[in-house]
Amino acid sequence: MKNNKTKDFIIWTILAIVLGLFCSFVFLPMLDVNPITAVSIMFKDTFSDTFTIGNIFIKTAPLILTGLAFAFTYKANLYNIGAQGQFYTGCICASAASLALGGKLPGVLVILIAMICSMLGGAMVGFIIGFLKARFNANEFLISMMSTYVITFMMQLLLRTVLQESKHEYLKTDYLDSSTWLPKIIPGTSVSFGIVIAVIAAVGCWFLLYKTSIGYRIRVTGMNQEAARMSGINPKNQYMIAFAISGAIAGLAGLVEVNGMQHMLLTGFDTDIGSYGIGIAILANAHPLGVIPAALLFGFLQVGGTVLGHASDAPASVIDLMQGFVMLFVLMSFFFRRKIELRRLKQQKIAGEEAV
Repeated sequence: MKNNKTKDFIIWTILAIVLGLFCSFVFLPMLDVNPITAVSIMFKDTFSDTFTIGNIFIKTAPLILTGLAFAFTYKANLYNIGAQGQFYTGCICASAASLALGGKLPGVLVILIAMICSMLGGAMVGFIIGFLKARFNANEFLISMMSTYVITFMMQLLLRTVLQESKHEYLKTDYLDSSTWLPKIIPGTSVSFGIVIAVIAAVGCWFLLYKTSIGYRIRVTGMNQEAARMSGINPKNQYMIAFAISGAIAGLAGLVEVNGMQHMLLTGFDTDIGSYGIGIAILANAHPLGVIPAALLFGFLQVGGTVLGHASDAPASVIDLMQGFVMLFVLMSFFFRRKIELRRLKQQKIAGEEAV
């Protein structure tokens, strides 16, 4: 049964991706873009040099982490729609720690402190959401979503006051000391150690969910709260734990982006990274290891769409068009997979009754 579900997931997901990309390219003539030329440009130019390929990994690193943030709470049958806000919290904490300690302590130590701060900041926001869910049965979907707006405006306030750059002309911080930057790992590109951190985080989430008692309690709570309660598991505690861990993961994405790529904190950047994370988690069926290839796909679409926009008259929105169609077909595939699974269960039940 498990093998059939895995097989169905792989087949239907691949089919959804292919159909999503096909439909998005079918719409390109409406934008006065030749779809055959567009496909050629995307694949040929995107993989034409090491620097452009490196951009895919740059985009992928934070996407893995925001995808993991949604996937982790989903295992507890919860919905963390506020990964964007937790990501910004991680950005604030990482930049504040790096600015305060950069040049005063060894760079590696500052990076470790900034990492801890970013994860603690995101975990605190996540814990508050989980607490409100556990204590007042608040709708975590709405609470997490609205928390993003609160944190976004808080970040803008900080960029106008204590974190603003020295000349007080722009809504950004000073550049971080170069010793606090995540080291580059691929020569000739801007790919930082952040991609390694993201992959390690994915493996760590998989281990935590499937190889530890904490993960077991979270998954049991997600499958059946009443059964979990009768077996001695407190679902309310699992809400807070799941959201705190999820927030820490999203906060870690802030460190990867600020210390690994931007090297400063500024307003209005990566405004869609939280929503992309939701799509990535859905595409991966909320499996931590599946998030890695799903994020790579989204990273490729972002870089490929940008390359296409530069090499043709295609608008920047072509990126959203491709990602939107892929997600639409992935959601449709869930419906058909579920119907197939229910039909298979019904046939097994009938076969069992006939055998008796």
